[in-house]
Amino acid sequence: MIQYVTGTTIKFLREKKGYTQRQLADLLAVSDKAVSKWETQRGLPDISLLEPLAKALGVSVAELLSGEQVTNSNRSGNMLRTCIYVCPVCGNVIHSLGQGSFTCCGITLPVQEAEEADEAHGICVQQVENEYYVTLRHPMEKDHFISFLALITPDQVQMKKLYPEQNPEARFAMTGAGMLYAYCNQHGLFRVSVSPKRGASWK
Repeated sequence: MIQYVTGTTIKFLREKKGYTQRQLADLLAVSDKAVSKWETQRGLPDISLLEPLAKALGVSVAELLSGEQVTNSNRSGNMLRTCIYVCPVCGNVIHSLGQGSFTCCGITLPVQEAEEADEAHGICVQQVENEYYVTLRHPMEKDHFISFLALITPDQVQMKKLYPEQNPEARFAMTGAGMLYAYCNQHGLFRVSVSPKRGASWK
């Protein structure tokens, strides 16, 4: 059974925004009678209206359909909510703003849980002009290597794919404080926080 938006959800979100049925209707270029029908369960909005309806009500389409509003007090920091998925077969990397359901090579991928960088996965971050220069103390062998490095700041994701026999290093534009991730193909995801104010250091 496919879950669809309910009249109760539309009414609740409309009143929360302080809109009348006419005001919401005007935003969607429909009649206020149409909105009334939706809210009284005598009709459903066309699927083409779901995205503009969600936008008008200040929620995502997923929130609109589920009827559960996700609170994010810092919407400008959405990138920091990134979840990372890695396929163990082909090495494909997926990043998503929040958890989702992803499959690759016939496998349902679990979200990677990042651990703090340890001695075996030491990460050195240096500031070189307007860049972070990142190096690692880690082997880069066929069966044991760093697969990728990623820098996630409030407004963007930067990623560098690595392969065996390469040096475990990368340069990222310095766009502010954030979180640096390194993925070891044997031990998983590691992280360390970075900030433009911080000098070179091993983590």
